Amino acid sequence: MKRPLRLAVLTQDAGNYSIRALIKAAQNRDHVIEAIETSRCYMNINVTRPEVHYDGKPLPQFDAIIPRIGVPMTSYGLAVVRQFETTGAYCLNRSSAISASRDKLHALQVLARKGIPMPVTAFAKSPKDTDFVVQLVGGAPLVIKLTKGAQGRGVVLADTHLAAASVISAFRDLDAELLTQEFIREADGEDLRCLVIGSKVVAAMKRKAKIGDFRANLHQGGKALSVEITPEEADIAVKAARALGLQVAGVDILRSHSGPKVLEVNSSPGLQGIEKASGVDVADLIIRHVESKLRPVQHLPKQNPRAKRRE
Repeated sequence: MKRPLRLAVLTQDAGNYSIRALIKAAQNRDHVIEAIETSRCYMNINVTRPEVHYDGKPLPQFDAIIPRIGVPMTSYGLAVVRQFETTGAYCLNRSSAISASRDKLHALQVLARKGIPMPVTAFAKSPKDTDFVVQLVGGAPLVIKLTKGAQGRGVVLADTHLAAASVISAFRDLDAELLTQEFIREADGEDLRCLVIGSKVVAAMKRKAKIGDFRANLHQGGKALSVEITPEEADIAVKAARALGLQVAGVDILRSHSGPKVLEVNSSPGLQGIEKASGVDVADLIIRHVESKLRPVQHLPKQNPRAKRRE
């Protein structure tokens, strides 16, 4: 028998468009949903009765948790998601999948192991290897990015070998881990954001960088445009999300002369830009997906044909 689900969204910003859209979509389908501030959660870790507490008392047993954890909250947020997993709540994206997607180096290694195309990428620890990693990605121009950045922050285009060495040196002086990556010139400041839910791309948009920038992220001033993606691009997006174990993901793809290449996989994709560009109510589809995981389709038992003959 169907009943309203009790849902929670983990977030640091309940006024964010994505959170408001998810709450509205859940309420439209008669569910009970609340936004919970991730940093205010604290945990009772024990064998017999694991709990998540909030504002002086234990939270109720939720049917499902929708994690919307920002990068600054990653470490603590993952601990909170793990605790909800321990209580038996269904987590839309599990802690292990979020963790893998947040570390760009880890994510790219997983995607490479699964044979998913991506720009040539190199990683090194020692300053002595700077010239070698620049050569591995085809030389300048090349992209340098922090392994734990988001929304286009910590991403730099180095036009020359000297500029690349200077940027790498500056990042390392800050004790930051970074990747060097092949620059896909023909992408021309554009990429695709494919919104994957389960085993399907439900919406897509093209993001175009503002004049003078190569980063197409909307947070960096990029524009969201409607787009038709190819079956190959959709297939690669789904495989990338599946490789990292994500039920909901924003997969960023570059169009290159040698075919689509996965740039990044986001475990908490924003909904505003892609809903506006595609006209798809993504929030509603996310809630429906949660329902499908908690309300499996029940098939009627097959009748025994011999029983009919005996009658």
